[in-house]
Amino acid sequence: MNLTRTAILLVAVTSSYFAIGQRFSSDFAPCAAGPANTVAPLHSDSLSSSFLICVPREVRPHYHDWHTEHVVVIEGEGEMLLGDSVFVIRSGDAIAIPKGTVHAVTTLSERPLRVVSIQSPRFDGADRVPVER
Repeated sequence: MNLTRTAILLVAVTSSYFAIGQRFSSDFAPCAAGPANTVAPLHSDSLSSSFLICVPREVRPHYHDWHTEHVVVIEGEGEMLLGDSVFVIRSGDAIAIPKGTVHAVTTLSERPLRVVSIQSPRFDGADRVPVER
């Protein structure tokens, strides 16, 4: 499956997921002022979890031992490291991050990068492994 088709499928699945279980307005959990990343839980069960994340500056390189992550960019622009690739992400983009894949992001826009992050299985932070680059 190519990246465009994957992104369209992810957005469709994500939209259906939120429409069925919970609805979050576009102004839900606005980004706080300051340099720290903020994380607002959206939903969690034994199979998955989702968060609204605001990234004013960066997310340092890391990977996850046992879960896959999908990120949908709501607003802002950033430079993303995904494995050996580096590319620009912006509003409307969807990124699939397989388990064990090093990833990071640096915000390029004046306003924070605002994303929805969906992990499966449920994310509790235990498998986040920092990577020095």
